[in-house]
Amino acid sequence: MAGGLCAAVAFAPQGAVAQTQDQGDSAQEQAEQADDDRQPQQPGQTEQAQPPASEEPPPTAEELLPSRTLDDLIPPSAVEEASEWAQEGAVSVPGAEADVEEVAEAAESELASQPDPAIAATLDGFEIPEPDRLEPAEDGEALAQIDAPDLIEYPELEEFRISDELVLAFPADSDAFPERTDFLTRFDALSTIEALESGDDTVPQLAARARADEELLNEMLRVYGYYDGEIARQLSGGRRGDNGDISQADTDPQVRFDILPGQRYSFGVVDLGLLDTAPDYEALRRAFDINAGDPLQSDRIVAEEQDLRLALGETGYPFAEVDAPSLLIDHARREGDLSMPVEPGGKYVFAGVVSSDQPFLSGRHLTRIARFDEGDVYQASLQADLRRAILATGLVSSVALTPREVAPPENGEPGEVVLDAEFERAPLRTIAGAIGYGTEDGIKLEASWEHRNLFPPEGSLKLRGIAGTREQLASVTFQKNNFRGRDQVLTVDAYASDIETEAVDARTVALRGTFEKISNLLFQKPFSWQVGAEALYTDERNRVIGGIERDRQTYKIFGLFSSATIDASDDLLDPTSGYRLTGFLAPEVSQSIGTETFYLRAQADASYYKSVGSTVLAGRIRAATIQGAEAFEIAPSRRLYSGGGGSVRGYAFQGIGPRNDLGEATGGGSLVEVSLEARIQTGFLDGAIEVVPFLDAGSVALGSTPDFRFIKYGAGVGIRYKTSFGPIRVDVGAPLNPTEFDAPVVVYVSLGQAF
Repeated sequence: MAGGLCAAVAFAPQGAVAQTQDQGDSAQEQAEQADDDRQPQQPGQTEQAQPPASEEPPPTAEELLPSRTLDDLIPPSAVEEASEWAQEGAVSVPGAEADVEEVAEAAESELASQPDPAIAATLDGFEIPEPDRLEPAEDGEALAQIDAPDLIEYPELEEFRISDELVLAFPADSDAFPERTDFLTRFDALSTIEALESGDDTVPQLAARARADEELLNEMLRVYGYYDGEIARQLSGGRRGDNGDISQADTDPQVRFDILPGQRYSFGVVDLGLLDTAPDYEALRRAFDINAGDPLQSDRIVAEEQDLRLALGETGYPFAEVDAPSLLIDHARREGDLSMPVEPGGKYVFAGVVSSDQPFLSGRHLTRIARFDEGDVYQASLQADLRRAILATGLVSSVALTPREVAPPENGEPGEVVLDAEFERAPLRTIAGAIGYGTEDGIKLEASWEHRNLFPPEGSLKLRGIAGTREQLASVTFQKNNFRGRDQVLTVDAYASDIETEAVDARTVALRGTFEKISNLLFQKPFSWQVGAEALYTDERNRVIGGIERDRQTYKIFGLFSSATIDASDDLLDPTSGYRLTGFLAPEVSQSIGTETFYLRAQADASYYKSVGSTVLAGRIRAATIQGAEAFEIAPSRRLYSGGGGSVRGYAFQGIGPRNDLGEATGGGSLVEVSLEARIQTGFLDGAIEVVPFLDAGSVALGSTPDFRFIKYGAGVGIRYKTSFGPIRVDVGAPLNPTEFDAPVVVYVSLGQAF
C-alpha cells in the first residue's frame, strides 16, 4: 500500500458508533486498489496470475471461444421463471416496477462484466480446455479438472445458530477472534433479523434484513478494532414449491454470515492534551488506561473517558474540561491514533458553602451537614451528596450547587472553592387526617398539623390528635433535624393519652426526649444509635375482661434509655442479604403507693438474610428481660408481652403471655421470640409480587429468666408488593396452639418487611 489509508473517527459522548471520513480521493483509490489486490478467492475459484512483461499477452476470449449470447448462457426456463416471479411480486425494487426486459438487460450486463469460466482459467502455461468440456457438472466438476495452483484457503469455520433463520460462522480457532462470545451476545440484541422475526417471513423480507445485519456486522467489527474484516452473506432455502406457489418452500429460508475478522488494529499515538500539567498526572493517567500498542476497541475509549472524568472530579479538579475523543485510523500501520484534549483547570480544596437564603438555611448549617470539612480536597461525589441531603430536608423544591473559585492555585498549593447553593423554598406547612378501623383498635380518627421550619434551620413543630374507641391522644412534638451534625435528630415530645390494648388500660401524661443518629433511605448506616430520657405519670391497670373491677394504680416513672444497631444488610426496608444486631438498655425507677423500685429493662434482636436463587430466607430472634424487680412490682405498661404483626403472627398485639385466673393478660419479666420466613419471588407484575410463608414462635415467662411455659406458635402466608419506597406487606396468620382468647385468623397490613 503506497501511501496507506487514514480515516478519522469521531466518538459521540454516549459512545455512539463512529463515522469514518477518508482522507483524500487518491488515498481512497489506492486503498480500494489494495483491497482488490488482497480479496480472498472463493472456494473453487483460481487465482489469476499476471503474465511476465517479456512474454506476449494471452489470447482474448474472442480468439479462444466462439461468441456466446445471453440466450446461450441462460436457459429459456430460467427466463420464464424470472418473469413469473416478477409478475407475482416476488421481486420488489424500491421506486420502480419489476420489468422482465430490464431484468434480462441487467443480467446480460452483469455477465458481460465477468469473465467466462474458461477465460478465467486462461493462465500462463496451462492448457485451455475445449468448450465441450465446460458442460454443466455437479459440484463444479468441470472447474475441478483444471489443476490451478495457490488457491487461497479459508480457515475452518465454526457455526453458531442464533435462530432458525440466522447462523453466524467464525474461525474455529478462538484466538483468531477472542471477543466472539461478547460479539455474539451484542449482535443478537441488535440484529434486524432477530428483532423482526415472525415465523412467516418471505425471502425478499429476509434478504432486506440480511443486508441491514451485514452492515451491522461490519460496524461491530470496527467497534472491536477489526478494520480489515470480511463478511460473506448467504441466503438459502425458500425456493418455489411444486405447485408453482412461491409461498410453498422446499426449506425455510435461512441467512448465514461467514465472518473473517482479519488482523486486529491497535492504538498508536495517545494524545491527552494538557493532562500532563496536572499535579496528579500519574494517577490520572492510570485512570485512563489506554496505551500505545493496546488492542483497539471503541467501547474501551468511551469507558476510559468516563473513568478519567470521574478521576478528575474525585481528585480536586472541579473546572476540568475533557473534549470528545477522536480516532485517526491508519490502514498502512494498522493502528488508530487517539486524540482527546484535556484541560485540568487546576486543583482545589473545599472552602465552605454559601447559601442564597441565609435566614432560611444558612451556609453554616449547610456546611455542617456536608460530608466534607474545609480544606478537604474537592470531590464531585461529595458535592452531589450534599445536594441530595439538602433535598432530603423537605424544605426546598430544587437546589443547585456550583463551585466558585475564591483563591487560585499557586506555588504548588491547591486553590480554594466554595459551593454556591441556590434553592427554592418548598411549602412548609402540612395538614393531614386519617380515618380507619381495625379489629384491635376499633374506630380511629387522626389529625395533625406541622410546620417543618418554624425554628430555622430545620426546627419543626407538630400537633397531633387521635380520637378513637380504644385510644385518645394529644401531643406536641418539637424536632430538630441535622442537629449539630448530619442525620442527627433531637426530639422532645409531650403527650397525654388514654389507651386500652389487649393487656393494658392506661391513662398517661409524659415528657420524652431523644437524641439519635438515624439510618435512612438516603444513607443506610452500618451503625446507628439513640439515647434519651423520659418522665411519666400514669394511672393504669391490666385490662379487665373477667367482669371483676380492680382499682387503678398510679406510677411515677423516670428512666434513661439507649440503643445501638449494627446493620450489615443490603437494604433498609427490603433486605436480601446480610444481618442486623440491635441492643437496648433502659434503667428505670418507679414510685407507687409509697414504694420505690429500681429495675433494668434489656433487649437484644438479631436477624439474618440469605438469598437462594429467587428466594430470600430470613430469620429473626429476640430476647428480653427485666432485672431487679418482680413483674407485679412494675407498671403493667412496662412489662413484657408478645404477639402481633412484628412479633408472633397469628395472635393479637400483646396476646401472648401469662394470664390470671380470669383470663386477663398480666405480662411477664422475660421474653423469647423466633421467626422464620421464605420470601419467594414470583413472575407476576415483572417480579413485583412475593409470596411469603412464615412460622413464628414466642414465649413470655413471669420471672426474669425464660421458662417456656406459655410458648405459642403461629403460621401463615403473606404477600409482598414491591414499590419504589419499599414493599407493602399483607400477612394472614393463624395460631397453631390457640386458646379461647385467640381469633382463628389475624390479618396484618403494613409497609416494609416484618423484620
